[in-house]
Order: sequence, then C-alpha cells, then structure tokens
Amino acid sequence: MRSLLAALALCLALAAPAFAGSPVDINRADAQTLADALDGVGLAKAKAIVDYRQAHGAFRSADQLTEVKGIGARTVERNRANILLNGARPAAVAAKPAAKTVPAARK
Repeated sequence: MRSLLAALALCLALAAPAFAGSPVDINRADAQTLADALDGVGLAKAKAIVDYRQAHGAFRSADQLTEVKGIGARTVERNRANILLNGARPAAVAAKPAAKTVPAARK
C-alpha cells in the first residue's frame, strides 16, 4: 500500500507541470485562474493583474503585463505561448534588429 501511495505521489508531482501553463485570457480570467495558469505568478501577483486591468482597462498586448508591479519581462516570456488576449493569442514580439555597423572612414 505504501509503494502504491508513493507511486501515486510521484505521478502527481511529475504531472503538476503539465497543469501549469494552460492558455489563459488575461483580460477575462479571475485572479485564481491566472495564478493557476501562469508560471511564476502566485495569487498575489494575479490579484495585481486583475487590479491593474480594472484600473486601466483591457491589456492590449502580453508585454503590457510588465506594467503590473511584480511582473517582469522574463515572466511574460516564460508564459507568452499561453497568454490569450480576448480569446486570441497575441502575436509574437519580433526580435530587435541587430545594430548596424558603420564602416570606418577611409583616409
């Protein structure tokens, strides 16, 4: 019986990451749903997201989440594939172009 419980506990522990990171609409979800769906976002940060949304209106992009205290760019990037805006996935942010090099002046 103990080994069965240990195996079950191991299965649940390994399956937990599969439950985290499910798609979530950041403009419609309540705090608990946000906390459950977004990696690195606990209930306090999720409440801050909801409070920000109520004070400033709907998010226009996933990157706007960084305006919420406690949510950084790394958290947004880690969750970008699972963030929905009004039921649709936001477009991926294009990488910044490399800086152009200016050739040295000839003498």
